[in-house]
Amino acid sequence: MEIKIHKVLFEEKESILKEGHRYYRHWPAEPARPFDKVNIEPDWPFNIIYSSGTTGTPKGIVQSHAMRWNYVRRAKAYGYHNSPTTLLSTPLYSNTTLVSFFPTLAYGGTAILMPKFDAGKYLELAQEYKVTHTMLVPVQYQRIMACENFSRYDLSRFQTKQCTSSPFKPELKQKVLEKWPGGLFEAYGMTEGGATFILAAHEHPHKLHTVGLPVEGCEVRFINDQGEEVLPGEAGEIVGHSPGMMDKYLNQPEKTAEVEYYDDSGKRFIRSGDIGRLDEDGFLILLDRKKDMIISGGFNIYPSDLETVLIKHPQVKEVAVVGVPSEKWGETPVAFVVPVKVATITPQNIVDWTNLRLGKMQRLADAVIIDKLPRSVIGKVLKIELRATYLEYGHASKNDQMV
Repeated sequence: MEIKIHKVLFEEKESILKEGHRYYRHWPAEPARPFDKVNIEPDWPFNIIYSSGTTGTPKGIVQSHAMRWNYVRRAKAYGYHNSPTTLLSTPLYSNTTLVSFFPTLAYGGTAILMPKFDAGKYLELAQEYKVTHTMLVPVQYQRIMACENFSRYDLSRFQTKQCTSSPFKPELKQKVLEKWPGGLFEAYGMTEGGATFILAAHEHPHKLHTVGLPVEGCEVRFINDQGEEVLPGEAGEIVGHSPGMMDKYLNQPEKTAEVEYYDDSGKRFIRSGDIGRLDEDGFLILLDRKKDMIISGGFNIYPSDLETVLIKHPQVKEVAVVGVPSEKWGETPVAFVVPVKVATITPQNIVDWTNLRLGKMQRLADAVIIDKLPRSVIGKVLKIELRATYLEYGHASKNDQMV
């Protein structure tokens, strides 16, 4: 196995490494008896990974050896057993990265780590090292595909490209399939484990609006607010049981209990907090985060539905919709829009244009134009920050659009 850290990092830290080298000889212990052999139990804790905190305070997720090995075993289906060369640019403390990093090492491959993501530098490294595998989040795919000189790079060695962590727009998947060699796999799941779905986009190009089929050994159910299973094809919260499930949240038994669901037989499931449904072929269609769902005047509004409309505006580059308090409706939707560089739109333009294309019960109350959306280190939009910003500086009294 081999880990390569991009050479720029060494150039920047050269003097520090030379100075520190003289201390390394003191690290090894004095010669002693051989280490005792330890038989690792599957349920022993392997690592603690903290949640992204997009909807609240990050929580320490305790993963077992069995759970981590399950990820490694599953990666064989994506070609990691053929000595992969994997290019990664997301943090190593993120489960998004580790689901590719550990299999690369386990199967004797090479991991190339970028200290910071840059689309142009990524393409240079992919060509230089003849990269075969990668894990990227949607916003990174978006920036790479937007590179004017994308077609100049030799990416022919790619076998597998993976994506996870946030919604991957069908149009972007299609673009990647058309222009980037190798298979494209989108993974839906949680660091906590439970429900896991995989979309082999290159095998199912007519299913790009979904996140795929459940992985082997994964049992999925959909429940309502009362914890009752909904009818087949109906929308509900996704709960899952699989060999890959966290033990607990570190030192937070009450939070652990909140995310657990038990069926009548006592089987343990992990609640995803996401709303979705299965199509007629068993592919999962994600609707939205349960915590992001807006209940306005008694009607459920999914921000993703509004975002799908808004992103079609020719002067809108990125968008996120959140719910804010409304005296009249309880909650109402507000759009945060990142315009294209030459855009001349105003918030009222956005509201008027969008509401003409929405149902009466979905209408925007307000829009805010911003330079960029706040994101976590793995590209998830921090809607909790947008909502807090609006409540502090916005004009919630304007929330009277639904009439």
